Amino acid sequence: MTVPLSINISELKEYLDSIVDKVNNVDFITMDPISIPHRFSLKQDIEIAGFFSAMLAWGNRKTIINKSIELLTLMDNQPYDFIVHHQQKDLKPLTSFIHRTFQSTDLLYFIDFLHRYYKINESLETAFNPKDITNYRQKDALINFHKLFFNHDFAPDRTKKHIATPAKNSTCKRLNMYLRWMVRADDKKVDFGIWNSIPMSELMIPLDVHVENYARQFGLLTRKQRDWQAVEEITSQLKKMNPDDPVIYDYALFGLGVALKNNP
Repeated sequence: MTVPLSINISELKEYLDSIVDKVNNVDFITMDPISIPHRFSLKQDIEIAGFFSAMLAWGNRKTIINKSIELLTLMDNQPYDFIVHHQQKDLKPLTSFIHRTFQSTDLLYFIDFLHRYYKINESLETAFNPKDITNYRQKDALINFHKLFFNHDFAPDRTKKHIATPAKNSTCKRLNMYLRWMVRADDKKVDFGIWNSIPMSELMIPLDVHVENYARQFGLLTRKQRDWQAVEEITSQLKKMNPDDPVIYDYALFGLGVALKNNP
């Protein structure tokens, strides 16, 4: 398998669809952070485990998975029960948790936010799509989520770097990935599709260096910076190939390197 150097939109769709068919399957789950929420069946456990594994998803994938497992073990592998019912003494073991720049101060605030949120809400879905919003736009949803997450007098300034926002022109790669996990639904059952109020058509591509490189190669991205506007540009191009489910091509653009390595 070789990457075509010059290709029109119809040929590109056919090519990327062929990569999606190889990557969007249960074999993909094993060595990806999405394997962490796949350990659970309760909706709220999936949401919380997915949120933490997505927020920890930078660096080596094996390390991300191991650190996510470590964190959930500290929650007795019952994240929803722990978030809602923990006592102050239960938090002490978590003070030693560190992943790169994500430290105990950040973790304890994450837990505090989730505790306050789940005390009055059934699902984290409404944090990204409040019931009073009629026209969903992911940019607005992520900006609102950032404001909600840090709407507390004791929110640590250092923790704000761990929740991205388009208001600062961030790509919001990890949040976009998390929303893909929760919202996308198909018969492959890699993504969960447990949030129904957010349309798949409005999801945005999780943009990292791998996706960026292939997006540029295929003419899906001309903007020089890797920022939110680049996310919008790529996603708008992907919508031309699949308007109902543009981020399905995350499987192709992210997984292309693996597919080429295994099928030269």
